[in-house]
Amino acid sequence: MAMLKQQFGQLPLKFGFRDGNRGTHTSRTMMLAELRSLLLSLPASTAKSDYWTAIIEENILGKKTTATRRLSAQRLSELYALDPNVLLFRILRQLWEIDENGRRLLACLCANARDPLLRMTSEAVLPIAEGELVTTASIAEAVAKTTGERFNPATCQKIARNAASSWTQSGHLVGHSNKVRGKAKATPAAAAYALLLGFLCGMRGDILFDTYWTRLLDVSASQVDLLAFEASRRGWIDYKHIGAVAEIAFTGLLTTADLEAIRGQD
Repeated sequence: MAMLKQQFGQLPLKFGFRDGNRGTHTSRTMMLAELRSLLLSLPASTAKSDYWTAIIEENILGKKTTATRRLSAQRLSELYALDPNVLLFRILRQLWEIDENGRRLLACLCANARDPLLRMTSEAVLPIAEGELVTTASIAEAVAKTTGERFNPATCQKIARNAASSWTQSGHLVGHSNKVRGKAKATPAAAAYALLLGFLCGMRGDILFDTYWTRLLDVSASQVDLLAFEASRRGWIDYKHIGAVAEIAFTGLLTTADLEAIRGQD
């Protein structure tokens, strides 16, 4: 976990990041199917309370019981905030609308920012070569290594199974019973979001291309560079690379109030 902290910096909780050693993956996956259905059914202007109303009262996700609806709303909120006043979710929703192909990675990036347990399991997934086997046992070991005695072996195994499903939903793993390392599909929107997460965590310049968040894109630094240029061309970020110096700004994604809050953090 210390190595991971070096790559994602200081997590700014006020923007929606979550830290600690608890997370949604003790009981659920990253719930990509539910997130897709929810965002497809509700406009980007939806307020936090209206997300909960849609899930619980209108049963927009088609859950069988009220208890399951409430739990789904709670878990989705833990993973994605479901609140336009939370910066991470607002930008996720903005990019979600304009890059359909990037949605799996956008969800993965946000879930990683908000679930410490999912981040812990990445050490058993991201370094593995494409096509190599990734076992539930190795993922559970990564959790136990970080959390010590907090979770018993059965809970570590459950977290590992849920995390394996999440990494499959994102494209990093493929297969059903036997998971092997796949390759996630990076897009300009996902790259813009990954770079933004690094920026919010205090990274600047070329360091933004070598963070935990850009590792989730599953591409080389040079490919991140190309994706960043394309994101800049589309007006989502401002990107210049002069010699060895990278200059990135996020005026297409961040408001004046956002930038003032970030300057206050710096």
